[in-house]
Amino acid sequence: MPSLSIRKIEVETLKLLRQQAAEHGVSMEEEVRQIIKRSVTTPEKLGDLAIRLFSPAYGDELSIEPRQVHEPIKF
Repeated sequence: MPSLSIRKIEVETLKLLRQQAAEHGVSMEEEVRQIIKRSVTTPEKLGDLAIRLFSPAYGDELSIEPRQVHEPIKF
């Protein structure tokens, strides 16, 4: 598997990375791998998410209650 070296990391950044890795219970190397993977992975597009959640092909149709009309507030 390929490797990557990163130079000139600020001391404060390295300190925060060490703390974050400890909070997640992983090594700093594993924490960096996870950060890089999350940053380059394409998130699910909103439209795809809506189709997956609300499309009849994936479950029941979305039922929307009829809107109730209210009288305007008088000042």
